Amino acid sequence: MLTNPSFSDRVHGCLLGGALGDALGFAVENLDLEAIRAAYGPAGLTSPTQLQEVFRFSDDTQLSLYTVDGLVDAIQWANDGVAADETACLWLAYLRWLATQGETPPSSAPVAPPRWIDAQEVLQHRRRPGTACLSGLRSGEMGTQSRPVNPEAKGSGTVMRSAPFGLVPHIPVEVADRLAMNAAALTHGHPAALHGAAVMAVLIHGIVRDEMSLREAVSAAVARAHSSSVPELAQLLETAVQLADDGGSPEQMSAALGGGWTADEAVAIAIYAVLASEAGAGPAGSATGPEQHFRTAIALAINHDGDSDTTGSLTGNILGALYGRDGLPASWSAVLEGADVVGTMASLLVDTTSTG
Repeated sequence: MLTNPSFSDRVHGCLLGGALGDALGFAVENLDLEAIRAAYGPAGLTSPTQLQEVFRFSDDTQLSLYTVDGLVDAIQWANDGVAADETACLWLAYLRWLATQGETPPSSAPVAPPRWIDAQEVLQHRRRPGTACLSGLRSGEMGTQSRPVNPEAKGSGTVMRSAPFGLVPHIPVEVADRLAMNAAALTHGHPAALHGAAVMAVLIHGIVRDEMSLREAVSAAVARAHSSSVPELAQLLETAVQLADDGGSPEQMSAALGGGWTADEAVAIAIYAVLASEAGAGPAGSATGPEQHFRTAIALAINHDGDSDTTGSLTGNILGALYGRDGLPASWSAVLEGADVVGTMASLLVDTTSTG
């Protein structure tokens, strides 16, 4: 096992790991488990070498990187001695992402000045963006926790962009929690979507900022879920931990945790995948080191009937944060479309937060 990765390594690992898991899951998102096995064999899709198409990430990574850019924008203002509303900066970033999807931002929304990320062609493809993310941003209203847009939306579009909140240094976990919930409310309003985003931020913060073990960070995330007003979120996470410890199969995972289409299900599946693939655990065999743990966990996270790109992305975020970029499969990174853009955004976050 890699020992004590640096902050920079963890940031790069978290964002790149998320992109790798997203990309592998994106290839099978529209397939059920039976179809995945028919196409890729009994073990399902386990490596980009099995793909005929380009190894490319989805809107999950796009929005995660735009979250980084919104945070960096706010931090850059602060470094210059100017207070900025972090949530407003995130909203402007998401509106700029909306424009990359061929959408015209509403006239009632502010015009966001372009930034470096907006010129990156790899981020301008429409990769099955979530309905709530699009409609929430099209509304022209800046949703808040007390007055969210899409009040009934509980999809996974909040959790898949929440890992960056756990990466910001020098802030307590309560602030990462609040930032994640505020950002979630820009597009989703259901408590499961808001608190699910916070749970993901707390988990990543525990690993990166508090240097917790994987089990400790998961326990902190489960405790955060129990403190929410969403009992089904806490129950799903508890079930995920228990199923992982019992060595549950992919079929059992889907039956117990769902398909990952909602925020609470997606986080639960990621927690199941990272725990069930630890050394000596899980149906896919023992993981013997960081890279093998990552490979095994991603396979567990994506080979099911549901939202494979999001569950793969969250799983990659968690283990990338835990092990750093050196714990990720270099052969996967080498063929990932847009890996250089992911790396540049990770460096931007590290560099910006090391000043001021």
